[in-house]
Amino acid sequence: MSVVKINVLTVPDEQRETLEKRFASRAHAVESSDGFEWFELLRPVEGTESYLVYTRWRDEESFQAWMEGPMKAAHRGGGEEGERPARPAASGSTLWSFEVVQQAAPKGGA
Repeated sequence: MSVVKINVLTVPDEQRETLEKRFASRAHAVESSDGFEWFELLRPVEGTESYLVYTRWRDEESFQAWMEGPMKAAHRGGGEEGERPARPAASGSTLWSFEVVQQAAPKGGA
């Protein structure tokens, strides 16, 4: 079964717009990665101040390959050549890992 990785980001109020713009500008960075299945950026509404970055992968090996390649390259950059990398929008990060043991999809209608 698939694996789910949820990156829990602590984002100060003044950095929320920056974080969302950065994710929007990299919207397709993960989509062509081998083993990638799903991505969602979840904005907190109530009960927490943390953003959740949800990704789903075919297996742990696919996630690790993305972490060591495309993800590392995307976070290494930041600006034009010679510019310093952009300051992180999040002030903290925790990675949660899960295995999918059950799942359901909507039933077809009419």
